[in-house]
Amino acid sequence: MSQQVTVVARLVAKPGMEARAKEELLKMVEETHKEPGCINYDLHVSFDDPRVFLFHENWETKAHLDKHFQTPHFLHLGSVKPEIFEDADVKLYGIISEPKPAAVAN
Repeated sequence: MSQQVTVVARLVAKPGMEARAKEELLKMVEETHKEPGCINYDLHVSFDDPRVFLFHENWETKAHLDKHFQTPHFLHLGSVKPEIFEDADVKLYGIISEPKPAAVAN
């Protein structure tokens, strides 16, 4: 059985590029939500610095994530990254805790 993969990606927009960064990243969210194996693909922005964006992603398997890396929208973001972002850091994790139990309806 393949293990679920969690991705935490932190991107820092160049000064003055915050709006463009947000626009491009929201396009990524819209397209990625349609992909097989995408459990969640959530975009956050720092309360302290509007140039700092964070993706929190969960994928059913590493194979699904690898396919994501080959999609047109991912490749597009890679092509505009040097223009928009000054820094990016991506980390992959595997879950070791049990998931939160589903709420029981009354």
